Amino acid sequence: MIGLFLYQLLFVLCLPIWCVFFLLRLAKGREDKHRWKERWGIPGCVRPDGKLIWMHGASVGECLSMLPLIQRLLERDKNLHIMVTSGTVTSANLMATRLPQRAFHHYLPLDMPWACARLIRHFQPQAAYWFESEFWPTTVYAFKQAGIPLVLLNGRISDRSFGRWQKCPSVIRFILSCFTLTLGQSQEDRRRLEVLGGPNTACVGNIKCAAPASPFDPSELEKLMSQIGNRPCFCGASTHHNEEEQLADVVLNLKGDFQNLLMISVPRHPNRADEIQKMFEGKGLKVARRSKGEEISDNIQVYLADTIGEMGLLYQLAPLVFVGGSLIDFGGQNMLEPMYWSRVVFVGPYTQNFRAFMASGKKCHALIEIQNKDELAEKIRFYFMHPDAQVEIKKRAHQMAISEMAVLDRLYDLLKERNLV
Repeated sequence: MIGLFLYQLLFVLCLPIWCVFFLLRLAKGREDKHRWKERWGIPGCVRPDGKLIWMHGASVGECLSMLPLIQRLLERDKNLHIMVTSGTVTSANLMATRLPQRAFHHYLPLDMPWACARLIRHFQPQAAYWFESEFWPTTVYAFKQAGIPLVLLNGRISDRSFGRWQKCPSVIRFILSCFTLTLGQSQEDRRRLEVLGGPNTACVGNIKCAAPASPFDPSELEKLMSQIGNRPCFCGASTHHNEEEQLADVVLNLKGDFQNLLMISVPRHPNRADEIQKMFEGKGLKVARRSKGEEISDNIQVYLADTIGEMGLLYQLAPLVFVGGSLIDFGGQNMLEPMYWSRVVFVGPYTQNFRAFMASGKKCHALIEIQNKDELAEKIRFYFMHPDAQVEIKKRAHQMAISEMAVLDRLYDLLKERNLV
């Protein structure tokens, strides 16, 4: 409690700095100029009648992972409403197009006592679900003070975070004590949560595995496929800084064997598109930008898909997919969706964010781990030259994706059993 008081005091003392920082974010478009009051705890809408559950995810990935659960809960209870909170403009815009009826988005307020308490008083949720690992001490404590059950879903404690939290055990023990139930996304995450003081720890699996395939426009798919034709094509998806440059080298490595090779480049953060395009062109590669409506003409070697929420479309353009965040020490991005679309999926050596999933995938030969860009080029060359070899691995990938989606049933049953829905 003393630690929380000191944290809140520091927050208040730094309020003038926060205000300047917030104004700078507004100017850069990183805060919503039409809904900025929500970030300060001023409700942006009237509370709907009936039961309400509050769900929070930090950004796009977490918000997308909660969609299947939202759909399941709303189907089972016709009087239920769901409020989704997040902290980024990108996730808010995406949720505006993806949330079903009786679900709505609201920005999470800054971690100030009066802001959190005001929002809880206004919306009076029956329960709150927190996704993954964004722990705001004042906010989670506000739920405990209000007597509202708070559930950690898909909790993830990385190697780095685990080491850091062990150096300040009283802090994480206090934060986790605010939760009623703590669910790890893997057995190792569950164990770490237990060690750190999480109450009622369990694991039903990785909720991201329940996410449905992203919707897409069939006519747009047909148009892009006609532009690509029979060109050999691979996709570099959810890539981070320094990975696009390595994939550019893969393209250059393969050009000698495949003169009309095309790469679909999908950066994790599309706002980096200008620098990525400059890098590709600096290596002599011709680029078309999706955000600018540029077509994939015969001379284009890289199609830079700098948009949000189109993975269901983009994954179908290429039979081979490299999933990013794994050639650098980030821990990997979710490889389930390309597996659902029956792609040959490659990942680098850094996949610690998905240890259990990777172990299963490698055991049943449903995906391929490579160690560096040269090995990636070698594997892509092999599968382009041996299309028959793609058939079985695509089938295994799809089967694994389907089987992993059963996590939603296990999660719903557990929440129902604990009277948390």
